[in-house]
Amino acid sequence: MVRSPIYLDNHSTTPLDPRVLESMLPYFTSIFGNAASKSHEFGWKAEQAVENARAKIAHLIKADTNEIIFTSGATESDNLAIKGASEYYRTKGNKIITVPTEHKAVLDTCEALQRKGFEIKFLNVDRYGLIDTEELKKSIDDSTILVSVMTANNEIGTIQPIKEIGRICKERGILFHTDAVQAAGKIPLNVNDMNVDLMSLSAHKMYGPKGIGVLYIRSKKPAVRVVPQIDGGGHERGFRSGTLNVPSIVGFGKAFEIAANEMESESEKLRIMRDRLYNGISTQLDHVYLNGHPELRLPNNLNIAIEYVDADSLMMTMKEIAISSGSACTSASVEPSFVLKAIGLSDDLLRCSVRFGLGRFNTDEEIDYTIKKVVEKAKKIRELSPAYRVRMQ
Repeated sequence: MVRSPIYLDNHSTTPLDPRVLESMLPYFTSIFGNAASKSHEFGWKAEQAVENARAKIAHLIKADTNEIIFTSGATESDNLAIKGASEYYRTKGNKIITVPTEHKAVLDTCEALQRKGFEIKFLNVDRYGLIDTEELKKSIDDSTILVSVMTANNEIGTIQPIKEIGRICKERGILFHTDAVQAAGKIPLNVNDMNVDLMSLSAHKMYGPKGIGVLYIRSKKPAVRVVPQIDGGGHERGFRSGTLNVPSIVGFGKAFEIAANEMESESEKLRIMRDRLYNGISTQLDHVYLNGHPELRLPNNLNIAIEYVDADSLMMTMKEIAISSGSACTSASVEPSFVLKAIGLSDDLLRCSVRFGLGRFNTDEEIDYTIKKVVEKAKKIRELSPAYRVRMQ
Protein backbone atom coordinates (compact mmCIF):
# COMPACT_ATOMS: atom_id res chain seq x y z
CA MET A 1 0.00 0.00 0.00
CA VAL A 2 1.50 3.31 -1.13
CA ARG A 3 1.00 6.23 1.24
CA SER A 4 -0.22 9.46 -0.29
CA PRO A 5 0.91 12.11 -1.05
CA ILE A 6 4.19 11.10 -2.69
CA TYR A 7 6.99 13.65 -2.59
CA LEU A 8 9.13 13.80 -5.75
CA ASP A 9 10.23 17.44 -5.63
CA ASN A 10 13.49 17.06 -3.72
CA HIS A 11 15.28 19.67 -5.83
CA SER A 12 13.08 22.40 -4.34
CA THR A 13 13.64 21.20 -0.78
CA THR A 14 14.19 17.96 1.11
CA PRO A 15 12.46 16.69 4.25
CA LEU A 16 14.41 17.04 7.46
CA ASP A 17 16.17 13.78 8.27
CA PRO A 18 15.05 12.59 11.75
CA ARG A 19 18.71 12.16 12.71
CA VAL A 20 19.31 15.80 11.86
CA LEU A 21 16.33 16.92 13.94
CA GLU A 22 17.55 14.86 16.91
CA SER A 23 20.95 16.55 16.76
CA MET A 24 19.34 20.00 16.74
CA LEU A 25 16.83 19.68 19.56
CA PRO A 26 19.17 20.29 22.55
CA TYR A 27 20.27 23.61 21.02
CA PHE A 28 16.73 24.97 21.20
CA THR A 29 16.40 24.25 24.90
CA SER A 30 19.25 23.32 27.25
CA ILE A 31 22.23 24.45 25.12
CA PHE A 32 20.78 27.78 24.04
CA GLY A 33 23.78 30.10 24.41
CA ASN A 34 25.04 32.66 21.92
CA ALA A 35 28.15 31.32 20.19
CA ALA A 36 29.67 34.82 20.39
CA SER A 37 29.41 34.91 24.21
CA LYS A 38 32.97 34.20 25.32
CA SER A 39 32.63 34.70 29.08
CA HIS A 40 30.57 31.71 30.23
CA GLU A 41 29.81 28.05 29.67
CA PHE A 42 26.57 28.62 27.76
CA GLY A 43 28.43 30.50 25.06
CA TRP A 44 31.37 28.09 25.08
CA LYS A 45 29.13 25.07 24.44
CA ALA A 46 27.33 26.85 21.62
CA GLU A 47 30.61 27.90 20.08
CA GLN A 48 31.97 24.34 20.31
CA ALA A 49 28.86 23.01 18.56
CA VAL A 50 29.32 25.54 15.76
CA GLU A 51 32.97 24.62 15.31
CA ASN A 52 32.16 20.91 15.27
CA ALA A 53 29.62 21.51 12.50
CA ARG A 54 32.07 23.70 10.62
CA ALA A 55 34.61 20.86 10.70
CA LYS A 56 32.11 18.33 9.35
CA ILE A 57 31.18 20.58 6.44
CA ALA A 58 34.81 21.37 5.69
CA HIS A 59 35.62 17.65 5.68
CA LEU A 60 33.04 16.83 3.01
CA ILE A 61 34.34 19.43 0.54
CA LYS A 62 38.01 19.02 1.59
CA ALA A 63 38.35 22.59 2.88
CA ASP A 64 39.94 24.07 5.99
CA THR A 65 37.54 24.87 8.81
CA ASN A 66 38.37 28.59 8.72
CA GLU A 67 37.18 28.68 5.09
CA ILE A 68 33.56 27.83 6.01
CA ILE A 69 31.38 30.94 6.49
CA PHE A 70 27.79 30.47 7.69
CA THR A 71 25.00 32.42 5.97
CA SER A 72 21.20 32.34 5.90
CA GLY A 73 21.16 30.15 2.79
CA ALA A 74 22.50 29.71 -0.72
CA THR A 75 20.89 32.90 -2.03
CA GLU A 76 22.85 34.95 0.49
CA SER A 77 25.98 32.89 -0.21
CA ASP A 78 25.68 33.57 -3.96
CA ASN A 79 25.16 37.27 -3.29
CA LEU A 80 28.10 37.47 -0.90
CA ALA A 81 30.37 35.58 -3.28
CA ILE A 82 29.53 37.46 -6.48
CA LYS A 83 28.86 40.95 -5.14
CA GLY A 84 31.53 40.70 -2.47
CA ALA A 85 34.30 39.52 -4.79
CA SER A 86 33.32 41.85 -7.63
CA GLU A 87 33.33 44.88 -5.36
CA TYR A 88 36.64 43.94 -3.73
CA TYR A 89 38.47 43.29 -7.03
CA ARG A 90 36.83 46.04 -9.09
CA THR A 91 40.12 47.90 -9.43
CA LYS A 92 41.39 44.91 -11.45
CA GLY A 93 38.43 44.80 -13.84
CA ASN A 94 34.67 44.72 -14.14
CA LYS A 95 33.83 41.63 -16.21
CA ILE A 96 31.95 38.64 -14.80
CA ILE A 97 31.38 35.46 -16.81
CA THR A 98 28.42 33.21 -16.06
CA VAL A 99 25.82 30.97 -17.73
CA PRO A 100 22.15 31.62 -18.65
CA THR A 101 21.08 28.38 -16.92
CA GLU A 102 22.31 29.47 -13.48
CA HIS A 103 20.02 29.74 -10.47
CA LYS A 104 18.16 33.05 -10.19
CA ALA A 105 20.24 33.89 -7.11
CA VAL A 106 23.23 34.12 -9.47
CA LEU A 107 21.47 35.64 -12.48
CA ASP A 108 19.67 38.36 -10.51
CA THR A 109 22.84 39.17 -8.57
CA CYS A 110 24.73 39.60 -11.84
CA GLU A 111 21.92 41.76 -13.20
CA ALA A 112 22.17 44.00 -10.11
CA LEU A 113 25.90 44.36 -10.68
CA GLN A 114 25.32 45.13 -14.35
CA ARG A 115 23.22 48.11 -13.30
CA LYS A 116 26.24 49.30 -11.33
CA GLY A 117 28.51 49.22 -14.37
CA PHE A 118 29.83 45.65 -14.37
CA GLU A 119 29.98 43.76 -17.66
CA ILE A 120 28.22 40.39 -17.63
CA LYS A 121 29.19 37.82 -20.26
CA PHE A 122 26.90 34.80 -20.69
CA LEU A 123 28.40 31.61 -22.09
CA ASN A 124 26.34 29.50 -24.47
CA VAL A 125 25.13 26.03 -23.51
CA ASP A 126 24.52 23.05 -25.77
CA ARG A 127 21.30 21.01 -25.91
CA TYR A 128 22.38 19.20 -22.74
CA GLY A 129 23.08 22.40 -20.81
CA LEU A 130 26.87 22.06 -20.92
CA ILE A 131 29.16 25.01 -21.54
CA ASP A 132 32.03 24.91 -24.05
CA THR A 133 35.31 25.39 -22.18
CA GLU A 134 36.91 26.73 -25.37
CA GLU A 135 34.36 29.55 -25.39
CA LEU A 136 35.21 30.21 -21.76
CA LYS A 137 38.90 30.54 -22.62
CA LYS A 138 38.13 33.00 -25.42
CA SER A 139 35.79 35.01 -23.20
CA ILE A 140 38.39 35.69 -20.50
CA ASP A 141 40.27 38.93 -21.01
CA ASP A 142 42.25 41.41 -18.91
CA SER A 143 39.08 42.90 -17.43
CA THR A 144 37.68 39.56 -16.20
CA ILE A 145 37.63 39.20 -12.41
CA LEU A 146 35.17 36.37 -11.74
CA VAL A 147 33.63 33.28 -13.34
CA SER A 148 30.47 31.75 -11.80
CA VAL A 149 29.25 28.37 -13.07
CA MET A 150 26.99 26.06 -11.05
CA THR A 151 28.20 22.54 -10.38
CA ALA A 152 24.91 20.81 -11.23
CA ASN A 153 21.74 22.33 -12.63
CA ASN A 154 18.68 22.44 -10.39
CA GLU A 155 16.22 21.78 -13.23
CA ILE A 156 17.86 19.36 -15.65
CA GLY A 157 20.58 17.91 -13.39
CA THR A 158 23.43 18.45 -15.86
CA ILE A 159 26.87 18.40 -14.20
CA GLN A 160 29.34 20.94 -15.61
CA PRO A 161 33.07 20.19 -16.15
CA ILE A 162 33.91 22.07 -12.97
CA LYS A 163 37.47 20.80 -12.61
CA GLU A 164 38.35 21.96 -16.14
CA ILE A 165 36.62 25.32 -15.62
CA GLY A 166 38.53 25.79 -12.37
CA ARG A 167 41.82 24.91 -14.03
CA ILE A 168 41.24 27.49 -16.79
CA CYS A 169 40.41 30.17 -14.22
CA LYS A 170 43.42 29.33 -12.08
CA GLU A 171 45.78 29.50 -15.05
CA ARG A 172 44.45 32.96 -15.91
CA GLY A 173 44.39 34.22 -12.32
CA ILE A 174 40.59 34.58 -12.32
CA LEU A 175 38.42 33.82 -9.29
CA PHE A 176 36.01 30.92 -9.74
CA HIS A 177 32.69 30.63 -7.89
CA THR A 178 30.35 27.66 -8.11
CA ASP A 179 26.86 27.20 -6.74
CA ALA A 180 27.08 23.57 -5.58
CA VAL A 181 23.74 23.48 -3.77
CA GLN A 182 22.22 20.64 -5.79
CA ALA A 183 25.46 18.68 -6.03
CA ALA A 184 26.34 18.54 -2.32
CA GLY A 185 25.58 15.15 -0.87
CA LYS A 186 24.96 13.67 -4.33
CA ILE A 187 28.41 13.73 -5.93
CA PRO A 188 31.92 14.13 -4.43
CA LEU A 189 33.13 17.72 -3.98
CA ASN A 190 36.75 18.70 -3.48
CA VAL A 191 37.44 22.44 -3.62
CA ASN A 192 41.16 21.94 -4.21
CA ASP A 193 40.83 19.32 -6.91
CA MET A 194 38.11 21.43 -8.55
CA ASN A 195 40.18 24.64 -8.28
CA VAL A 196 37.22 26.43 -6.69
CA ASP A 197 37.73 29.75 -4.87
CA LEU A 198 34.14 30.31 -3.69
CA MET A 199 31.41 27.68 -3.22
CA SER A 200 27.78 28.15 -2.15
CA LEU A 201 25.96 25.43 -0.18
CA SER A 202 22.55 25.07 1.47
CA ALA A 203 21.33 22.68 4.17
CA HIS A 204 17.71 22.25 3.09
CA LYS A 205 18.72 20.64 -0.21
CA MET A 206 20.41 17.78 1.67
CA TYR A 207 17.94 16.86 4.43
CA GLY A 208 18.97 19.68 6.76
CA PRO A 209 16.98 22.69 8.03
CA LYS A 210 15.89 25.66 5.95
CA GLY A 211 17.45 29.06 6.55
CA ILE A 212 21.10 28.05 6.87
CA GLY A 213 23.81 28.05 4.22
CA VAL A 214 27.54 28.21 3.75
CA LEU A 215 29.96 30.11 1.59
CA TYR A 216 33.37 28.51 1.21
CA ILE A 217 36.00 31.23 0.80
CA ARG A 218 39.51 30.08 -0.13
CA SER A 219 42.08 31.26 2.41
CA LYS A 220 45.32 30.51 0.52
CA LYS A 221 46.72 29.98 -2.96
CA PRO A 222 45.14 32.49 -3.41
CA ALA A 223 43.68 34.11 -0.30
CA VAL A 224 40.30 35.38 -1.51
CA ARG A 225 38.73 38.54 -0.16
CA VAL A 226 35.12 39.68 -0.43
CA VAL A 227 33.38 42.85 0.69
CA PRO A 228 30.85 41.99 3.44
CA GLN A 229 27.23 42.55 2.46
CA ILE A 230 25.94 42.61 6.07
CA ASP A 231 27.61 44.87 8.63
CA GLY A 232 27.47 44.72 12.40
CA GLY A 233 29.54 42.75 14.88
CA GLY A 234 32.13 41.25 12.58
CA HIS A 235 31.06 37.62 13.02
CA GLU A 236 32.38 34.86 10.75
CA ARG A 237 35.86 36.34 10.34
CA GLY A 238 34.24 39.64 9.41
CA PHE A 239 32.64 38.24 6.27
CA ARG A 240 29.09 37.91 7.62
CA SER A 241 27.86 39.69 10.74
CA GLY A 242 24.91 38.42 12.77
CA THR A 243 24.17 36.09 15.67
CA LEU A 244 24.78 32.54 14.53
CA ASN A 245 21.80 30.19 14.14
CA VAL A 246 23.30 27.48 16.34
CA PRO A 247 20.54 24.83 16.09
CA SER A 248 20.47 25.03 12.30
CA ILE A 249 24.26 25.05 12.06
CA VAL A 250 24.34 21.88 14.16
CA GLY A 251 21.74 20.37 11.83
CA PHE A 252 23.74 21.39 8.77
CA GLY A 253 26.81 19.68 10.21
CA LYS A 254 24.83 16.51 10.91
CA ALA A 255 23.39 16.52 7.39
CA PHE A 256 26.90 16.73 5.98
CA GLU A 257 28.11 13.97 8.29
CA ILE A 258 25.33 11.67 7.07
CA ALA A 259 26.10 12.56 3.46
CA ALA A 260 29.78 11.79 3.95
CA ASN A 261 28.93 8.34 5.27
CA GLU A 262 26.08 7.42 2.94
CA MET A 263 26.54 9.38 -0.30
CA GLU A 264 27.97 6.58 -2.42
CA SER A 265 25.29 3.99 -1.59
CA GLU A 266 22.47 6.53 -1.58
CA SER A 267 23.44 7.97 -4.96
CA GLU A 268 23.50 4.50 -6.48
CA LYS A 269 20.06 3.75 -5.03
CA LEU A 270 18.68 7.01 -6.43
CA ARG A 271 20.25 6.38 -9.83
CA ILE A 272 18.56 2.97 -10.06
CA MET A 273 15.20 4.41 -9.00
CA ARG A 274 15.53 7.32 -11.44
CA ASP A 275 16.27 4.97 -14.35
CA ARG A 276 13.37 2.75 -13.28
CA LEU A 277 11.08 5.78 -13.41
CA TYR A 278 12.32 6.93 -16.82
CA ASN A 279 12.21 3.49 -18.40
CA GLY A 280 8.78 2.81 -16.95
CA ILE A 281 7.36 5.98 -18.49
CA SER A 282 9.25 6.00 -21.80
CA THR A 283 8.50 2.35 -22.65
CA GLN A 284 4.76 2.86 -22.19
CA LEU A 285 4.46 6.29 -23.80
CA ASP A 286 5.78 7.40 -27.18
CA HIS A 287 7.36 10.80 -27.81
CA VAL A 288 9.04 11.11 -24.40
CA TYR A 289 12.28 13.12 -24.40
CA LEU A 290 14.98 13.45 -21.75
CA ASN A 291 15.99 17.01 -20.88
CA GLY A 292 19.61 17.38 -19.81
CA HIS A 293 22.64 15.17 -20.26
CA PRO A 294 21.93 11.41 -20.36
CA GLU A 295 25.02 10.55 -18.29
CA LEU A 296 26.56 13.71 -16.80
CA ARG A 297 23.59 14.35 -14.54
CA LEU A 298 22.65 14.16 -10.88
CA PRO A 299 21.60 10.66 -9.79
CA ASN A 300 18.24 11.88 -8.45
CA ASN A 301 17.19 14.13 -11.33
CA LEU A 302 14.74 13.27 -14.10
CA ASN A 303 13.43 16.03 -16.35
CA ILE A 304 11.36 14.86 -19.29
CA ALA A 305 9.12 16.29 -21.99
CA ILE A 306 6.02 14.21 -22.74
CA GLU A 307 4.93 15.59 -26.09
CA TYR A 308 1.24 16.51 -26.43
CA VAL A 309 0.82 16.43 -22.63
CA ASP A 310 0.66 19.88 -21.03
CA ALA A 311 2.77 19.81 -17.86
CA ASP A 312 0.32 21.86 -15.79
CA SER A 313 -2.57 19.65 -16.84
CA LEU A 314 -0.61 16.53 -15.93
CA MET A 315 0.28 17.88 -12.49
CA MET A 316 -3.31 18.95 -11.83
CA THR A 317 -4.54 15.43 -12.51
CA MET A 318 -1.91 13.94 -10.17
CA LYS A 319 -2.33 16.05 -7.06
CA GLU A 320 -1.22 13.14 -4.87
CA ILE A 321 2.25 13.25 -6.49
CA ALA A 322 4.50 16.28 -5.88
CA ILE A 323 6.51 17.10 -8.99
CA SER A 324 7.26 20.40 -10.71
CA SER A 325 7.58 22.04 -14.10
CA GLY A 326 10.61 24.14 -13.20
CA SER A 327 12.57 25.75 -10.38
CA ALA A 328 10.74 26.38 -7.09
CA CYS A 329 12.51 29.72 -6.91
CA THR A 330 10.63 30.94 -10.00
CA SER A 331 7.32 29.19 -9.36
CA ALA A 332 5.49 32.52 -9.13
CA SER A 333 6.23 33.06 -12.81
CA VAL A 334 3.88 31.79 -15.53
CA GLU A 335 6.70 31.89 -18.06
CA PRO A 336 8.19 28.61 -19.32
CA SER A 337 11.48 27.49 -17.78
CA PHE A 338 14.35 29.76 -18.81
CA VAL A 339 16.71 26.79 -18.40
CA LEU A 340 14.82 24.70 -20.93
CA LYS A 341 14.66 27.72 -23.25
CA ALA A 342 18.43 28.09 -23.01
CA ILE A 343 19.05 24.49 -24.11
CA GLY A 344 16.91 25.07 -27.18
CA LEU A 345 13.66 23.27 -26.40
CA SER A 346 10.77 24.17 -28.71
CA ASP A 347 7.83 26.06 -27.27
CA ASP A 348 5.69 22.93 -27.51
CA LEU A 349 8.14 20.81 -25.52
CA LEU A 350 8.69 23.60 -23.00
CA ARG A 351 5.05 23.36 -22.01
CA CYS A 352 5.26 19.57 -21.80
CA SER A 353 8.25 19.25 -19.47
CA VAL A 354 8.13 18.05 -15.88
CA ARG A 355 10.83 17.52 -13.26
CA PHE A 356 11.04 14.60 -10.86
CA GLY A 357 13.41 15.04 -7.91
CA LEU A 358 13.96 11.74 -6.14
CA GLY A 359 15.10 11.63 -2.54
CA ARG A 360 16.40 9.62 0.38
CA PHE A 361 12.99 8.52 1.62
CA ASN A 362 11.38 7.48 -1.66
CA THR A 363 10.57 3.81 -2.23
CA ASP A 364 10.29 1.48 -5.22
CA GLU A 365 6.56 1.23 -4.55
CA GLU A 366 6.22 5.00 -4.88
CA ILE A 367 8.14 4.94 -8.15
CA ASP A 368 5.94 2.18 -9.56
CA TYR A 369 2.80 4.07 -8.50
CA THR A 370 4.12 7.23 -10.15
CA ILE A 371 4.88 5.40 -13.40
CA LYS A 372 1.36 4.00 -13.46
CA LYS A 373 -0.25 7.39 -12.79
CA VAL A 374 1.90 9.37 -15.26
CA VAL A 375 1.19 6.89 -18.05
CA GLU A 376 -2.53 6.72 -17.25
CA LYS A 377 -3.05 10.48 -17.00
CA ALA A 378 -0.83 11.30 -20.00
CA LYS A 379 -2.82 8.95 -22.21
CA LYS A 380 -6.08 10.56 -21.13
CA ILE A 381 -4.74 14.05 -21.83
CA ARG A 382 -3.56 12.94 -25.26
CA GLU A 383 -7.00 11.57 -26.06
CA LEU A 384 -8.25 15.16 -25.87
CA SER A 385 -5.41 16.54 -28.03
CA PRO A 386 -6.34 17.13 -31.72
CA ALA A 387 -2.63 17.52 -32.55
CA TYR A 388 -1.83 14.11 -31.12
CA ARG A 389 -4.68 12.45 -32.98
CA VAL A 390 -3.46 13.98 -36.24
CA ARG A 391 0.09 12.84 -35.49
CA MET A 392 -1.06 9.27 -34.91
CA GLN A 393 -3.13 9.04 -38.10
